[in-house]
Amino acid sequence: MMLNMLARILFQVVEEPHTEEPSGADLVLPEINELIAGVIAFSIVLVVVWVWARPAIARTLAARQDAIIGQLKAAETTKIEAESLLTDYKKQVAGARDEANKIVEDARKNAESLRAETVERTNTEAADIVRKAREEAAAEKDRAAAAIRAEVAALSLAVAEKAVVGAMDAKAQQKLVEQYIAELGGLRP
Repeated sequence: MMLNMLARILFQVVEEPHTEEPSGADLVLPEINELIAGVIAFSIVLVVVWVWARPAIARTLAARQDAIIGQLKAAETTKIEAESLLTDYKKQVAGARDEANKIVEDARKNAESLRAETVERTNTEAADIVRKAREEAAAEKDRAAAAIRAEVAALSLAVAEKAVVGAMDAKAQQKLVEQYIAELGGLRP
């Protein structure tokens, strides 16, 4: 239908004789022969582009679209892998932190048990030293008491011997007892 209209316009223009000089719109419009040749050339180019170039352009656009989609998928895969690695690293860091805390806690427990053992051993050794010192003091006290007893016995025998050797009167006995007490007083620490 469009072609029919173009053909009628062309025939009318061809049938009208040009007697005047072109002016106004005639200066802008090309000659009818040129217009027909331009429309035919444009139609040929359009058919060639439509038949051969359009599929090639469509394939190029489809390939470009597929490449972009592939790149987006690769980027998404890389992003998921990176997030997975980040999660793994965070877990490893948390695990290392937990392990470090466990090591520190074990070290504290070991130090506390070592301190407790040392305190207990020191207290036991101190108690043994005190017990031995008390035993030695008691033994020394017993030895001193035994020595005092032996000395008292010797003095008593000496007093008895003196009493027997000389019949003593009351004054001499009093003097002997005072002497005996003075000798015992000199033995006290």
